Formats: sequence, C-alpha cells, structure tokens
Amino acid sequence: MICSKQYGGGKKAKCWRLLKLLHRITKLEPQHGEGWYQLAWAHDSLGLEREAVPYYEKALQLELSAEDRAGAILGLGSTYRTLGQYEQARTWLLTGMSEFPEHREFEVFYAMVLYNLGEHAEAMRRLLVQLADTSGDQRITDYSRAIRYYADQLDRVWE
Repeated sequence: MICSKQYGGGKKAKCWRLLKLLHRITKLEPQHGEGWYQLAWAHDSLGLEREAVPYYEKALQLELSAEDRAGAILGLGSTYRTLGQYEQARTWLLTGMSEFPEHREFEVFYAMVLYNLGEHAEAMRRLLVQLADTSGDQRITDYSRAIRYYADQLDRVWE
C-alpha cells in the first residue's frame, strides 16, 4: 500500500499529502474503486480508522481487482474489529473467507474477532491450524499433526 502504519516522521507527512490528493482523485473519478480503497487505506494507516470505514464501504460497492477487493474486505473487517464493532467485523471477514478461501490472513483476523467475542477456544483452534499449516519452522512442522489434532480438543483432559 502507499502508506504504511510503520511510517514515521517525514513519511507520515507524505501520507497526509497523499490523503489530500486521494480526496481530490475520488471527487474527480467517483466510480474508480481503487481510489476509494487507497483513500481508506491511507486513513487507516494514519490511525484514522473510523474515517476509513465509509471509504472501504464505497470501494467495495465499486469494481476492484481481486487483490484489491480482498485487501479492502480485510481492511474493513480489521478496522471494524479495532473499533469494537465485532459483528460487522465477523460478517466482513466471513465474506472474505468465502470469496478468497486461499487467503489465510482472513482466518487469522477472524480468530482475533472470535477472541474479542469471547469465543477463545475457536479462536485458538483456528490460529493453531494456521500455525501448523503454514509454519516453516522445522520443530513446528515436526509436530504439525499433533498441533492440528489438539486444536479441536483444547479443553479435553485425558484420564
């Protein structure tokens, strides 16, 4: 993305200038979905999550490339989560998981929402499965079968 939350100092000032430019672009080309998506992301990157929401929503109403649509869905879902709007976050992240089942990042962000909703066991299960499936660490992969097995049985006590 054009702006990133890890930018600081002068780069953050550039993001503010970019934000103004993106506002002008979306006024000139209101049917251009990528402009709205970039505007949402720039707001998000500057810590303006609440202001980012309507721009994500507008972008998702318009045509986007598959990659931008996945990013906008994830961005909106994550932003709703940070704002404490967990049901909206759940809805959007489930949409992302449905539309982009190969994008594992949706599972991870969804696990965060489940945690926020008090569904700790399901959140942990999902994270453990992602860890077992994606880790490049040899010691984790050696135990991936066991991790996946125990992920569904976190509360079980063997006698």
